[in-house]
Amino acid sequence: MPSALLALAAFIAVIIVWSAVFKRNMGEAMFLGFIATCLFAGGDFFGAMVSGLVNTTSNEVIYAALAFVFMAYMIERTGLINKILDILNAALGRLRGGPAYVDIVASGVMGALSGSNSGNVASTGSVTGPWMVRNGFSRARAATILAGNGGMGAALPPSSSMVIMLGFAGTAVSTGDIYLALLVTGLYQVLHRLVVAFAFIRVDGVRSAEDQARLPFGRVWRTGWPATLIYLGALIPIAVTTGPLSEYLGSPDRLGDALGDISLITWIPILIILIAAIVGRRELPGSARQWYDFVLAAMPRLGTIGALLIFAMAASGVLADLGLAEDVEQVLGYFNAGPFLMVALTVLLIAIVSIPLTSTAALTAVGQVSFLSLVAVGVDPVIALVVPLVAASTEGSSPPSAPIFIASGIVQVKAEKTFVPLILFYLVPIILLACLVGWGILPIFVV
Repeated sequence: MPSALLALAAFIAVIIVWSAVFKRNMGEAMFLGFIATCLFAGGDFFGAMVSGLVNTTSNEVIYAALAFVFMAYMIERTGLINKILDILNAALGRLRGGPAYVDIVASGVMGALSGSNSGNVASTGSVTGPWMVRNGFSRARAATILAGNGGMGAALPPSSSMVIMLGFAGTAVSTGDIYLALLVTGLYQVLHRLVVAFAFIRVDGVRSAEDQARLPFGRVWRTGWPATLIYLGALIPIAVTTGPLSEYLGSPDRLGDALGDISLITWIPILIILIAAIVGRRELPGSARQWYDFVLAAMPRLGTIGALLIFAMAASGVLADLGLAEDVEQVLGYFNAGPFLMVALTVLLIAIVSIPLTSTAALTAVGQVSFLSLVAVGVDPVIALVVPLVAASTEGSSPPSAPIFIASGIVQVKAEKTFVPLILFYLVPIILLACLVGWGILPIFVV
């Protein structure tokens, strides 16, 4: 096997063993994986290490990802996510099985902001899980729905998973195209989960939500609508950089080429943080000491994702220097795999790696080789980047992944009772969805 592919295999193996077997954190696993990758440089071990780390510091993806993490922290600490959940509860609570629908929409909302499937389940499930049980869902069914919906942490933009894949793609794709393409595939996933929830509700005979479980929509909207303004932080940069408004502003007599210097992955979290600070200002610290404690509380999150991304990107650079692209082309030429087979193999690879790892970790481990493999067989770069993201959203439905145990703990049921339903109703359909997008059967409407 070519040396770069051996280095990639060692990188993945070290990550899985250190995190899944020894139960250590992903930051440590990525560091050790990076060291293992550098060993394949032989006598140039230290040179490869320094080069990988130095090149990583100039990658805007690192700083953008940290901004996304702090963005999610700000939204949580200011209480804005709870207000959005209250609005969803009030709007959908009248529906039969309303808590399940609320969890789907809320998981999409929270997932788009945080990119964490486990965090998605924990934050939305703590509200909707007990509500589902109280409304007549069995505990096993409630846990199945919570875990299955949790995968939308990687399914909708702007997520940290999307940022990571953009770092691997470089200039091969535009951020706007990926954002819109992932939004379309994310909506496919939302539709799939709505259909599954509808079927569960009918089969299980779930009744309408109790009146005391919801507040009047008008009252909730009047007090909570400012929380929805955080989405302007994503809508404004997208509108400015893509579509008719972009064409208008980009004319030579207006902003011209300067419009192309706007980075979505940088400005979206910055604007959302600013809006969250304005809307949720009453919940923010009032003194220097309180601000110190506020920022200090965010450090564990920032430190973990920072270490993960720095060493993942550094390892990616070392793999590129070792000739990963050439090795992938060589192996593909040997097997003569066409686009149809390569899409299926890529989706299965990511779904398997996502079982012991988080979707973010899985994409940092195999995202680059997946993208290169698909592009090498003629898959459009936008599709080649979106397919791994869709496949990584299987994390919550891949037993025995962490979101399943989080969901089961929330509603107090044995996790193994959810395994078969999750595989049948979430894992298999999402894998099929990723393949259909990769094969061009399901359109993503991006030119």
